[in-house]
Amino acid sequence: MGAILILLVLSIFTSSGFSQLQSSETGYISVVISEKGLIFAKDLLIENAIQTLTALTLPDIHQSKKIPLIGSVSASLTNITVYHIDVPCSTIQPGESGIAIAASRATVDLSMNWEYSYSTWLIPIPISDKGTASVKVKGMEVGLTVNIQNQNGTLKLNLVQCGCYMEDITITLDGGASWFYQGFVNAFEGQIRSIVETAITKKITEGIVKLDSLLQTLPKKINVDKVASLNVTVVNGPLFGNSSVEVDINGLFIPSYDDAVIRYLNRNSQLSDFCDGKLKMLEISLDEDVFNSGSKAYFKAGLMHWLVDKVPDQSLLNTASWKYLIPKLYKQYPNDDMELNLTLSSPPVIKVTTKNIGVTIRSDMIVNVLDFGVAVPVACISVDISATGVPEISGNNLAGSAQLDDFTLKLKWSTVGNFHMSLIQGVMCVFLDTVFMPYVNLHLRKGFPLPIIHKLTLENAVIVTSTSKIIICSDVVSNSSKFMFPSF
Repeated sequence: MGAILILLVLSIFTSSGFSQLQSSETGYISVVISEKGLIFAKDLLIENAIQTLTALTLPDIHQSKKIPLIGSVSASLTNITVYHIDVPCSTIQPGESGIAIAASRATVDLSMNWEYSYSTWLIPIPISDKGTASVKVKGMEVGLTVNIQNQNGTLKLNLVQCGCYMEDITITLDGGASWFYQGFVNAFEGQIRSIVETAITKKITEGIVKLDSLLQTLPKKINVDKVASLNVTVVNGPLFGNSSVEVDINGLFIPSYDDAVIRYLNRNSQLSDFCDGKLKMLEISLDEDVFNSGSKAYFKAGLMHWLVDKVPDQSLLNTASWKYLIPKLYKQYPNDDMELNLTLSSPPVIKVTTKNIGVTIRSDMIVNVLDFGVAVPVACISVDISATGVPEISGNNLAGSAQLDDFTLKLKWSTVGNFHMSLIQGVMCVFLDTVFMPYVNLHLRKGFPLPIIHKLTLENAVIVTSTSKIIICSDVVSNSSKFMFPSF
C-alpha cells in the first residue's frame, strides 16, 4: 500500500540501501517515501477500508439441525450487517518486491435478525420465534502482501497474499430460550466466523484490483499548459528498502502535442540524506535537467520573446531621453516613441549547486523607433543576464522567483552610429530591475505541477539544494476522507 503514496506523487529517488539492483535507466524527478510516509499511506488505506466495510451486508445463513427431544430445528440469520470496526494496531513493512500490511487486535460489531421454527411428534403444530442478535468479534487479524512492478511505464499491483483470522466471537441474542441460545451458538458460530473472514478478504481483494485499475489509468504526462507537458512515465523499480519505498519517473518536459514516450538512459543517481533529520513523509528530488528541458521546450515553441512598449518611466521610450547619450538617434528620429523587442538567443541555462540556483539568460534586444507608426530597427544589443533563482512551493506546484545578479551588454549592430555600452549601463540596470525581472517572476510564480495525485496536498514543505538537484522534503495531507476507494 506504499502504492498509495507512490500514486500521490508518482516520482522517486535512489537509495543505496535498497534491496533490488538499480536499473541503468534513471528518472530526473525522484521521491523517497519515508517510514512516516508509509505509515500515513497505511493509515489512509485502513481508514478507507473501514469506511467501505462499515454497513456491509453479509450473506444470509440458513441451517437445519436435529436437537434431542426437540427434533429438527430450522434456523436462519438474515440482514447480517457490519456496523462498527476498530483497528487499534497495524503495521506496514516493505519487502523485496512489495509491501506487507498487517492489522491486529481488531474488533468487529455486527447486527442481524434471527428466526427458527420446529415441530415435534409431541406437538404437531409448528413452533417459531424470531428476534435480533449482536455479534462481537475480538482479536481479528488481517494481513496482505502486494507486489508492485513497473509495467510499460505504469505501476502494476498484484495481490500476493491476503488473509483474515478471528480469535474470539461472542453472540448475544435478544429473546429466545436458553436451550435455543446454546444450540444457536453451536450451530452458527463457525458460519458467522467464515462469512466475516471471507467477506473482508474478498473486499480487500476487490479494493486492490480497483487500486491497480486506477494506477493503469494515470496519465503518462501532465499538461503544464498548451506548450509543455511533464513526462511522468515510470522508468524504474519501484525499489524497496527496510523502511522506505522508491519509484523513478522520467520527469522531463516535452511538447504538449508530443505523445511519444521519451526515455533517457545511463544517468547515475545518488541518494541524498537531506530529509532524514526532518521527519517528512516524502523526499522529492528534481534534477536540474528537468528545468533545462522545460527551458528548451518553451524556447523551441518560440515563446521566449517580448515586445516592450510600456515601462514605469515611459519617457525612456522616447528618443528625446537619448538626445545627449546617442545624439544621432535623436537627430535622425526627433521626439519619436520607441519599443524594445527582446528575444532570447538560446534557452536559459539553470545550474543547481549546494549554494544557489544559477540562471544564465542570453538575449538580443532590438531597439525599434516608431517612425510615423512604423517600427524601424535602429540597433541590436546583446544582453547576457546572470540571476539567482529562489524556489518555493505553491499548493502542489513548484514555483519561485529570480533576482538579478549581473549583466553584460554588447552592441551587435547600429544604424545610428556606434555608442559605448557604458553610456546606457545605468538605464539598462533600471530596465532589468523594474521591467524585465518582474515580468519573469510573474511567470515563475505560477510554477509547474509536481506529480502529486489528486486529493493530496503537500504540507510544511522544506526546499534544499544539492549538486544538480532541488530536493523538497514535505508531508502530505488528504483533502478527502474517501481518498482511494470511493467504493469497493
